[in-house]
Amino acid sequence: MAESFPPTIDELNETFEYLEEWDERYSYLIEIGKQVPAMSSETMTEENRVHGCMSSVWLVTRHDADCDRMEIAAFSDSLIVNGLIVILIAAFSGKSPTEIIKLEIDSVFAQFGLNQHLSSNRRNGLFSMVKRVKELAAGYLTA
Repeated sequence: MAESFPPTIDELNETFEYLEEWDERYSYLIEIGKQVPAMSSETMTEENRVHGCMSSVWLVTRHDADCDRMEIAAFSDSLIVNGLIVILIAAFSGKSPTEIIKLEIDSVFAQFGLNQHLSSNRRNGLFSMVKRVKELAAGYLTA
């Protein structure tokens, strides 16, 4: 299992390969979800809320123009959603806005079995988070 937080996509993939049963993977998502840092009440605003999620999710990004990299922070009131946020952060953080927009995230989610094992509501929420990240990335390109 990953020792640093947030884990990398490779670390997550290695753990998911080790955990063959979906219930083990689900438990792992909950465990890593517990490590997601809470956001300040100043950040947990309606403007930062991701719409389309059953759970409450807040998401913010920061763009370092000097190195053209984005960092993502998000938090949910649901541990399983926080686990999904870890995967989202591992996939997107540290990439340029252009890389984020071009990233085919479906393949990342498929490698973890999320397309098969998440309820349709959770999948919709996950893709709402992806949409929000990509919209914010596009905003940095036009700024």
